[in-house]
Amino acid sequence: MKEFQKLVDIVAGLRHPEKGCPWDIKQSAESLVPNFIEELHEAVEAIEDKDDAALKEELGDLMLHIVFQARIAEEEGSFDMNAVLNSINEKLVRRHPHVFGDSEVDDAESVKMNWERIKKREKTERISVLEGIPRSLPALIYAQRSQEKAASVGFDWPDTAPILEKLDEERQELENALQSADPQGIRDELGDMIFTLVNLARKLNIDSEAALKESSKKFHRRFQYIEEHYRKNGEDIHEASLAELDGIWDLAKKER
Repeated sequence: MKEFQKLVDIVAGLRHPEKGCPWDIKQSAESLVPNFIEELHEAVEAIEDKDDAALKEELGDLMLHIVFQARIAEEEGSFDMNAVLNSINEKLVRRHPHVFGDSEVDDAESVKMNWERIKKREKTERISVLEGIPRSLPALIYAQRSQEKAASVGFDWPDTAPILEKLDEERQELENALQSADPQGIRDELGDMIFTLVNLARKLNIDSEAALKESSKKFHRRFQYIEEHYRKNGEDIHEASLAELDGIWDLAKKER
């Protein structure tokens, strides 16, 4: 595409050792990581807000970072943008044999499991199917990806019933840890309970990270309703009792 090549040329110009931008010349692959992550989160926020104008801009910012990283790698003699594009093109064809080959699949879940099997065959240096999950992922996404990879070899609950039983078991173990006042035990059991909830969400085809974020947003809306109530009445929210706050919270649930 003409516009894509234009971006590649612009980045090359920004990195020119004599005529380029001092800031851009100074950057390294590592120094750009915080900005890269920030731009990714801004793109996600635009998607969640269904803001097309913002998403268009944020995708452009992400594209800039991808081209920038490829440019740095090219300068270091590692690879260039063509190699990046060739790599992803070949991977997509290779891992979709049901589209570009003779394989057949029944549904989207079968596609996901087949992808993981092909990936495992390709990554011969990996010993475990759990390898390759970025450690820096948010904990809920890390848990869900771990469960998905384990499920790709058949280590999975058949339906939600045993997961609900496991959730009851974990709740009881958490209660026992609370009664024993064991800080590490409480931490462990709470983590196990959250991990089980992620498993339940996965079986229900619900993204646990997105579900928790929606609940957090709902909490924000309702708590801000409470704050607005006290501002309108010229009262100090810090002096309110829990019973009073709960009463207004119930009103907020009806409004927001």
